[in-house]
Amino acid sequence: MKHIIILGDGMADHAIDRLGGKTLLQYAETPYMDMLAKQGKTGRLITIPEGFLPGSEVANTAILGYDLNLVYEGRGPLEAASIGYDMESDDLALRCNIITLHDGVIQTHNGGNLTTENGDLLIESLNKELGNDQIRFITGIQYRHLLIIKKGSKHIVCAPPHDHPNEPWKQLLVQPEPGWEHKKEEGRMSAQETATLLNNLIIQSQAVLNSHPYNLGQIAHGKRPANCVWPWGGGYRPAMQTLREMFPAIKSGSVISAVDLIRGIGYYAGLNIIKVEGATGLADTNYEGKAQAAIDELRKTDFVFLHIEASDEAGHDGDLELKLQTIRSLDQRIVKPIWEEVKQWDTPVCIAILPDHPTPVEIRTHIDEPVPFLIWHNLIQADEVKHFDEISCANGSYGLLKLNEFMQAFMNA
Repeated sequence: MKHIIILGDGMADHAIDRLGGKTLLQYAETPYMDMLAKQGKTGRLITIPEGFLPGSEVANTAILGYDLNLVYEGRGPLEAASIGYDMESDDLALRCNIITLHDGVIQTHNGGNLTTENGDLLIESLNKELGNDQIRFITGIQYRHLLIIKKGSKHIVCAPPHDHPNEPWKQLLVQPEPGWEHKKEEGRMSAQETATLLNNLIIQSQAVLNSHPYNLGQIAHGKRPANCVWPWGGGYRPAMQTLREMFPAIKSGSVISAVDLIRGIGYYAGLNIIKVEGATGLADTNYEGKAQAAIDELRKTDFVFLHIEASDEAGHDGDLELKLQTIRSLDQRIVKPIWEEVKQWDTPVCIAILPDHPTPVEIRTHIDEPVPFLIWHNLIQADEVKHFDEISCANGSYGLLKLNEFMQAFMNA
């Protein structure tokens, strides 16, 4: 049996008064996800281990069956792997957003929906003005970039910018982890020295970026400038088993995503990284191309992890209508073509659909709550659930699973 996980990042939500007290999954027309829920088995899943923040890097790693207490090194190292940067033993790799500051607060975490092309121009200027043998900025995708600090300490507390919209940025600067202020690991700076260096970069980057021709043009046209770097999610090179080592049925597999950190998880999990032209991580992503890529990879491999980012971004923007659109698009432009194809195959295919965490539009940040999931294949014993949503799946026969229990259930379905 082949296996595919279709993950709608941040797709889960809360009941909304504007929707008559329904969640977005309850309100949106999703006939294919509802059909698979009706024909399959459902439940809810705790995706965030105790003591961890509800980030996508944490939730997606847990969903794939990993113990975060053993493998977690932060978001930066995963994104480094995705973009082909081979970390050295003394590197500290941090995710580096280019964000928008306005009137002393974080206006957006995404630099006004910065494109990769323009992001590369800004990264080039940052390296020229602020880079050196110890500090290096590396272009990623759109507003999501990488910062390498030689001999930096990971024992720092950083505020993910998407968790703090409209909050004063100066109150969110990097701090040393309590108890690590002046401790030093062999060959590395102290946590306080690392925090000071990063905070200086945050401040110095504003002068570099505010005077950049791209941002001068944005301001002249009344658009949001991408005017500050914001590092977070730092860590060292991780050590992870491959999925093949954990689940012998997975002889080969692929990950399909527009997001660097998901590709990085796939890299360390031993999956082939498949890049789809036109995949943006936003609501304008190439849904059809990603669905076809998933079908093509399922023909060749045992396992596919198909990640769709759009709902999460809409949730961060607080855009209710856009998030509803992304949920409908996932149903009609991802789930429908994949199911219509694989149902005809002689080789059985097991399909799972779930979010990694909720990103409620009225909160605009990730939260730590269980998410709904469904598992379907053509011989599975269906439960009584008829719809795929947060409320219905609470009555599913899987009940409430925790962390790696999902992958065990999925591979044993």
